[in-house]
Amino acid sequence: MSKPYSHASTHTPSSSSEARFLHLQSANNSLIVQLDPVPAIVYWGSQFNRDHALSQEMFDAPVGQARLDSHIPLALCPEQGRGDFGSPGIEGHRNGKDWGPVFQLTAVTDSLSSATLTLSDPRAALEINIYLELDEDTDVLMLKQQLINIGCNNYTVNRFALTLPFDETFSDIITFHGRWSHEFQTQRTPLEHSGFIQENRRGRTSHESFPGIIALPPSSNDLTGDVLGMHFGWSGNHRLQARVKSDGRRYLQAEALLAPGEVVLAPCESFETPTMYAVFTSHGLNSMMQKFHQYVRSSVLHFPQSMVRPVHFNTWEGMYFDHQPQRIMDMASAVARLGVERFILDDGWFLNRDGETRALGDWRVDKRKYPDGLKPVVDHINQLGMEFGLWVEPEMVSKDSIVFREHPDWMLGLDTLGYTQPSGRYQYVLDLQNLDAYHYLLVSLDTLLTEHNIAYLKWDMNRELVQAGHALSAAYHGQTLALYKLIDDLKARHPYVEIESCASGGGRIDYEVLKRTHRFWTSDCNDALERQTIQHGMQYFFPPEVMGSHIGPRQSHTTRRCHDMSFRGITALFGHMGAELDPVGLEDNELRAFARYIGLHKQYRPLLHHGNCFNLPSHDPNTRIHGVTDDTVTLLAVAQLAMPKYAQGGRLRLPVLCPDKRYRIDILDAPSAFSSTMKHKPAWMVKPLTFQGDQLIRIGLSLPIMDPESAMLLSFTLV
Repeated sequence: MSKPYSHASTHTPSSSSEARFLHLQSANNSLIVQLDPVPAIVYWGSQFNRDHALSQEMFDAPVGQARLDSHIPLALCPEQGRGDFGSPGIEGHRNGKDWGPVFQLTAVTDSLSSATLTLSDPRAALEINIYLELDEDTDVLMLKQQLINIGCNNYTVNRFALTLPFDETFSDIITFHGRWSHEFQTQRTPLEHSGFIQENRRGRTSHESFPGIIALPPSSNDLTGDVLGMHFGWSGNHRLQARVKSDGRRYLQAEALLAPGEVVLAPCESFETPTMYAVFTSHGLNSMMQKFHQYVRSSVLHFPQSMVRPVHFNTWEGMYFDHQPQRIMDMASAVARLGVERFILDDGWFLNRDGETRALGDWRVDKRKYPDGLKPVVDHINQLGMEFGLWVEPEMVSKDSIVFREHPDWMLGLDTLGYTQPSGRYQYVLDLQNLDAYHYLLVSLDTLLTEHNIAYLKWDMNRELVQAGHALSAAYHGQTLALYKLIDDLKARHPYVEIESCASGGGRIDYEVLKRTHRFWTSDCNDALERQTIQHGMQYFFPPEVMGSHIGPRQSHTTRRCHDMSFRGITALFGHMGAELDPVGLEDNELRAFARYIGLHKQYRPLLHHGNCFNLPSHDPNTRIHGVTDDTVTLLAVAQLAMPKYAQGGRLRLPVLCPDKRYRIDILDAPSAFSSTMKHKPAWMVKPLTFQGDQLIRIGLSLPIMDPESAMLLSFTLV
């Protein structure tokens, strides 16, 4: 958690007026940091000329009556000791002392797009490094901080937060909430006074509190207007805030939420925040989304091989714990004919795992179920031309397991003090900071990957952390860092194995875990109606190629709703596609439909996984219109989520097209019920037609009348 610190050489900023500001630039943005009296971002927006000197007078602020006698900047690290009455950037103490530090800037190193600012308080014996970097291509800002104890005694860190101001015109925020099988729900609310606070104490990124906030003026929407989006890249407990000070200044704040005594810095040790990732754009939510996607693709994702994202088949909803090798091979044969490229064997393959109440931690193949081991199954799947993947849940342990009976002290908790923590999904958590437990897991996973031709691990985490103690001290933060190290160490031994981050679906989805993994299981809910909302929220920050999206059974296993194949197929198409059901015994027409949507996904996969995603407004709140586009083709889905608000569907306008080009419209898929919803279809639906781009942008097309819970797939191809 903490690491020794060696002081790097820096230069001291001069006192000239030109040196009072840092002006960082990226492709489209300028970011101005005023250095005195304390570093503070005073502008972040559209780019302007960097060569023209800035004047201090431009940023001089009035001082009101009945307040402090000088203006207090909204600093990158706000300090109560300086008179900032908002949320401090740092809180801590040294045995009750050094609790109100006031830092002075001592050194600056900078380039066109990045800067490191060093601040020091020799009285409190603390030093802070603030790292700012604008990605020159995508405009994404990365902000993180490091706190160093330069004193002779231990320093306890209670809070260490990142602070990002935003313009006073941004009086709306979009926040994210959810729960299991209902992740990434969005709400847009006014932000006028006081503020919004979100705390996650579940020990993982969580279904409930995705660490992201979007701030924007009320007039901004998908297509136009200023937008600031922020994501906190951390897979553990966190606190996010959006605050409005009494003078109208606004800021976002993000921090790892620390338990009491969790971070204590010995002399010369340091503590780093996770990274905040933020985007400013003047071109609406679609532009923000595209910039985040581009940044993830270029700087976060690291696929072990340059290859297309293979279509998945996962066994879970097809057989659950009923593992029979011949049945599994029959399933593999069936889905190979449909075009599946990667076959994942889910929970139930290991020793004594006959249900969810036992055996977690005993990562050896169950010879009762697999008398010849996994090799015949893996070989069969490989011979069919598919990769083999395996489900694991390394962080968890069942009390009814060999490993727990032999090593009860490996459990994360405070049981040795006489407490009894509640189980979650009948399971508990292994202490990854216990070196013996850590080594056991690393060796177990290494052995599995060495002995079998496993190309992919579905890495699950099915419960939250409760009373997470290591050596009787709070260990939420350390558990998260130990998880990162475990994945890193395993990848060093098996660099070509891909990993999926799953936590009962979407419970661990963030940029920091994505640096080590290659796919998210977006949600345990395969209900296409729920998925439309879940995937919409997730795609603000994550590109489709990391968003696991499966065609499930006709009747959803989580909601019991039934949907036809068209709605399920189109919904699953816009992600990293897969299927999850029992294919053996399906009727021929159902199998043909599966093959059709898998084929469509493969046909448009380069576009889906490399193009620019967008959402389009609709006059009907129950209609979702979204798609992906490149220079030659636009793929568009129109999904009717509930009963149409009006008798007519309104008009489809496509501002993503080029006005001076001509496009052919093709209906790739449509509900069979169209014949019963309309006596007369719009002419463009009867046969392929071509239209000028500016006409499709400004006039648009009449949308059909659609049933609830149905979707239509269109393509607009450059002629």
